Amino acid sequence: MKTLLVVVGVFGFQEAFSQTIELLGRIASNGDIENIHVINNTAQAFTITDIDGHFKIPAKLSDTLTFSSIQYKLKEVVVTQTIIDNEAIFVTLNEHINELDEVIVGKILTGDLFSDIRNMDANAPIDFYDVGIPGFTGTPATQSERRLSEASKFSPKAGGSLGGVGGSVSIAPLINAITGRTKMLKNRVKIEEKESLMQTIKGRLASDFFASNPLDESLQADFFYFCADDPNFVKHCKNQTDFKALIFLRMKYKQYLANLEDNKN
Repeated sequence: MKTLLVVVGVFGFQEAFSQTIELLGRIASNGDIENIHVINNTAQAFTITDIDGHFKIPAKLSDTLTFSSIQYKLKEVVVTQTIIDNEAIFVTLNEHINELDEVIVGKILTGDLFSDIRNMDANAPIDFYDVGIPGFTGTPATQSERRLSEASKFSPKAGGSLGGVGGSVSIAPLINAITGRTKMLKNRVKIEEKESLMQTIKGRLASDFFASNPLDESLQADFFYFCADDPNFVKHCKNQTDFKALIFLRMKYKQYLANLEDNKN
C-alpha cells in the first residue's frame, strides 16, 4: 500500500511538473511593443506580440522564454511556479542603443600647436624663395630700432649743384646727434630689449623659481622689474642657460627681500 502511494505521488509530481498551460503575457517598454518575437526555447514554440504588447504561448515549469526585437535588448525568462500559478507573465524590455564606431576625419590633434602643424598635410605657404626674389630672413626690427637706424644712417644722394653731377649727404644724422634724439632712441632700444628679455625670463622661469623662493603674488611682477633694473641683467640672462639665469634671480631675490625689510623699518 505504501509502495503504491509513493508511485502515485511520483507520477503526480511529474505530471504537475510537465503540465503545459497557455501562458498569457504582456510586454512593457517606452517604445513600440508590437511584433516582438516571443520564443519558448524548450518547447520550440513561437509567437509575436500584438499592438498592445500582448501575447499567448504554451509553456510549462522551467521553460525558457526568449524575447527578441531589433530595437530591444535580448531578454530570457525562466518560467517559475509563480508564473504557472498565475498563468500570466509581465516582461519589461530595455531599448537597444546601437553605438557606432568612432569616425575620425583627418588627423588626430594632440593639443600641441607646433606638433599639430608639423603633422599637417597642408602645403607650406609660398615665400620669396619660391618665386626667385630676395627677401629678409632675420629677426624683424622693433619700431624703436627702425627709428634709430633711420636717425643715425647717412644716406648719400645722387645729383648736385654742378649740372646734376656729384652728390650730397643727408645732414639729418648730424642734427639728431646734436639734439640728442639719437641718444634718446638708443636708450629706448635698450629699455625695450630689457623689457622683452624680462618678460621672456618671467614666462619661462617664474613658476619654478617661486616654487622654491616664495614671494607674495602681488610682488612678483615688481620683483622682475627690480631684476631688470640691474645693470648686469642682460649680461646674466640674455643667451644664457636657465641655470645661470636662476642664479642671478636668486641673488636679486635676497636683495629684494632685504629692501622689503628696510622699507618696513
